[in-house]
Amino acid sequence: MSEHAHVDEHHYTSTGLDNRKLAIWTFIGSECMFFASLIGVYLVYKGRDLVGPKPHAEWMLKGVAQEPMLEIALVTFGTALLLFSSFFVVLALNGAQKGNRKQLIGWLCATIFCGVFFVGMQVYEFNHFYHRGMGYTTNLFSSSFFTLTGFHGTHVTLGLVWLISVLVVALRGKLPPEKALNLEMAALYWHFVDVVWIVIFPVVYLIR
Repeated sequence: MSEHAHVDEHHYTSTGLDNRKLAIWTFIGSECMFFASLIGVYLVYKGRDLVGPKPHAEWMLKGVAQEPMLEIALVTFGTALLLFSSFFVVLALNGAQKGNRKQLIGWLCATIFCGVFFVGMQVYEFNHFYHRGMGYTTNLFSSSFFTLTGFHGTHVTLGLVWLISVLVVALRGKLPPEKALNLEMAALYWHFVDVVWIVIFPVVYLIR
């Protein structure tokens, strides 16, 4: 066989999937169970606070009425950007598979921008809550809220690091179509954190 002969770099399992894609699907499955438990705990504790602050109702601090804690308008905008980012990463993957470097880099940058805004929004929200007197151990709502949204924010941050590393590879011209699977796996993870937020957002911010 000639040394220049094409070698299939994909290693398929009995399912017909590449072993790396099977691994990321298995990982996502375990993460679904993890977030299901966190959401379940939040729902069990929801509305059982003995002291404020409460997410949607006015509450008293040193005899002064305080506004509801949650800033729904800001979080709704951040949610919209996160959902758009899933579409953007699909366009980036399409560019990678077609060898269209401009499309790949452009839409991948758009995806990363949306993710950075979302994480920045969460950092602002956590800091805002802290300065309004809501710490991790203030009440049941604060503990379950910080745990649930904090873990999700951590996952989004890890997804950003993964996408940025793929972007660096693409900028160096080392992401040809035959290696598009590297971006596809990152995109699968990114879709996962988006879907999880689709569940968290109404549960935490919309359902009273």
